[in-house]
Amino acid sequence: MRISKVLNNNAALVLDERQHELVAMGCGLGFQKRPGDALDPALVEKLFALQNHELMSRLSEVLSAIPAEVMAVCTDILNLAKNQLGRLPEEVYLALLDHCHFALERHRQGIALHNALQWEMRRLYPKEFAIGLQALALIEQRLGLTLPEDEAGFIAWHLANAQMNSEAPEMQAITQLMQQVLRIVTYQQGHELDQQTLSYHRFIAHLKFFAQRVLSQQSLPAGDTSLHAAVKASYPQAWHSAESIGGFIWEQYRKELELDEMMFLAIHISRL
Repeated sequence: MRISKVLNNNAALVLDERQHELVAMGCGLGFQKRPGDALDPALVEKLFALQNHELMSRLSEVLSAIPAEVMAVCTDILNLAKNQLGRLPEEVYLALLDHCHFALERHRQGIALHNALQWEMRRLYPKEFAIGLQALALIEQRLGLTLPEDEAGFIAWHLANAQMNSEAPEMQAITQLMQQVLRIVTYQQGHELDQQTLSYHRFIAHLKFFAQRVLSQQSLPAGDTSLHAAVKASYPQAWHSAESIGGFIWEQYRKELELDEMMFLAIHISRL
């Protein structure tokens, strides 16, 4: 391999023997190197072969701006996630790296970002959320910065999204199911949904994961039945819409929605 561009002391764009461009990472591999120099394979700790040129350009841009110690921690977080969740697409590293870098920058500037889906991520994706908490502990241990727990939810979201993109049924099927649910909700609301609101975008994010669970025949663990009753009593119209969605899911996919699924749908619908 030969270096085509040095990104920083620990990362470089390289060309393999077939002239394919890759991103190589490793401690000191870019130190005092120039384009055209040979790269010692023993220094390479991580190698990215992103097929998408836009992703490759974005990764190069991100790596050029991020300190080596942050890159090292994010690499360890990704390895932690892979050990617990199994195979993940390499693109998730870019998402984690980008997010952690800006999360640390926000923290240094005293800016706190509230995660509106925090409770939902903890409840629906406990494994991913647990990894998010481990990631925060690792950041504190290695970088000496204590990030708020909201960041664990953001990390969990990236991991859950990566798994869906790599393992879920075709995105076309997911999109179609989402559109069908939106039609049911729109009809029962009696008016078009305001697509510019934050509540709408949160609902869309929820539907994306909901569709994945339906198409993959996945079930949520049983939750607190008192919460189901409280939501049903507080938002009867939204609960009715959730029941209609449940009926549609059973007819089309032969999957019975758990009460937790109904509850989350009703909560989101009530906010539209």
